[in-house]
Amino acid sequence: MRCAIILSGCGVRDGSEIHESVTAMLSLVERGHSYRCFAPDRMQQAVIDHAHGCESDEKRNVLVESARIARGVIQPLQAAELSTFDAVILPGGFGAATNLCDFGSKGASCSVIPELASFLNRVHEAGKPIGFMCIAPVIAARVFGDRGVRLTIGDDAGTAQACEAMGAKHVVCRHDEACVDETLKIVTTPAYMKARDIAECCASARALVEKLETLL
Repeated sequence: MRCAIILSGCGVRDGSEIHESVTAMLSLVERGHSYRCFAPDRMQQAVIDHAHGCESDEKRNVLVESARIARGVIQPLQAAELSTFDAVILPGGFGAATNLCDFGSKGASCSVIPELASFLNRVHEAGKPIGFMCIAPVIAARVFGDRGVRLTIGDDAGTAQACEAMGAKHVVCRHDEACVDETLKIVTTPAYMKARDIAECCASARALVEKLETLL
């Protein structure tokens, strides 16, 4: 399986969650798969000082920051060609809710950035499975909610309610489980919505990858 990983920056509070991103990569490679990283070439919605938890006045680019996780091997989302991968994974982190969509500020009234919404719809139309981790399933709720997508964000009632307001059907899952919508080929897993440490986060990533394999 060749997987496209869509990143949203670098860091849990304003980009991709690093543990989730890395354990997704590790889980793919452990099972004999490969991956390529992509990110939108746009400015972050905000920059957070992770040492103190406060907003910074810095300006950072989502693609440039995502390159930190990808060890510099990354391309703009616009360069992703459907023929070069078999599946897609979107790790969580608050960047998924602020840089890839505006769920962080608008909740169920959110919208997904146009280039990502178009990309996900094209991936779906091509019959390729898509995996979402942690808070990223809110993107699935917005893009595929009108088709009644089944998904999980763990058991957080507020986020689950928002997903259902967008048309999704929420399923409660443990950190080491993944919810599979076989009709839409969407796989979701709680990761740090439920995980207490990096080992449990890795269990989420492994569950996600294993379920994606069944949809190829």
